[in-house]
Amino acid sequence: MEKNWLALMSKQLQITQVLETNQFTKKYGLALSKEDAEILAEERVHTLQNEQRVEFGQGILPKIIYTFCDSPYIMQENYCESLIRLQEIFYLYKNEMQDEITDDELLEFMQEQFETVCYGDFDYLESTCLDIFSQAVRAGYSGYQASQGRGEFAQFDIVTRWDRELYLETLKELAWR
Repeated sequence: MEKNWLALMSKQLQITQVLETNQFTKKYGLALSKEDAEILAEERVHTLQNEQRVEFGQGILPKIIYTFCDSPYIMQENYCESLIRLQEIFYLYKNEMQDEITDDELLEFMQEQFETVCYGDFDYLESTCLDIFSQAVRAGYSGYQASQGRGEFAQFDIVTRWDRELYLETLKELAWR
């Protein structure tokens, strides 16, 4: 069976680029092995096929790595699996938002929600935060452009969150009773 040389070159480029990120991520205690990079490159191909997307050049994975490597929710033990999941979520929501949002805006939104609202929960990021936000984008919302994706979810969030100050105030009131 003849192999597609373009696909092989693309895969090798992806592996090289992913391994180069180790220079930066080591300071966060994260590093990918060559085998991890090969797995990530294969998963990229599968995800692109599943989402019916075509990608030229570098791909999104190095940007995902640089965006999420300082997360307290991503550790060496779950690093490769986390990157696979983030890559899947990214491509899914690029489609869901009909490419109306730039890669950087989507990554900024994902990272902010992952850290602040989801507390490292990929399922909540995917099925709640990004789902609600993508509905707004498809409906014509474009306010994320001015903020580059930062601070956008609060206006769409349907879940009441804890307010630290209100909580402390309530505790003081209860203590006085």
